[in-house]
Amino acid sequence: MIVITARFPVLPEHADAWPEISRSFTEATRAEPGCLWFDWSRSLEDRNEYVLLEAFAGDDAAGAHVQSDHFFAAQRELPPYLAATPRIINTTVPGDSWSELGELAVSRP
Repeated sequence: MIVITARFPVLPEHADAWPEISRSFTEATRAEPGCLWFDWSRSLEDRNEYVLLEAFAGDDAAGAHVQSDHFFAAQRELPPYLAATPRIINTTVPGDSWSELGELAVSRP
């Protein structure tokens, strides 16, 4: 699977509205057949930064994502709300889902 983590520095005046600003892109991406997850989190250290965790089933799914109409729309629509170019880590890992963090295993009676 292709796993991507991206950090989005949002202009302070738009930070609270970012979930709504990015909603159509988020919903369209989540609806893609090869999208495994597409999840936003807001940084606890910098309230103007959002972190995107996304994964796709493989190269074909990731390629289809960056060639989609909603991706092209996001390229036009989202940058005016950003303070800087997002930073990204993009890698291929084995599997198709999350693994358990065994070092913090939880067992309940």
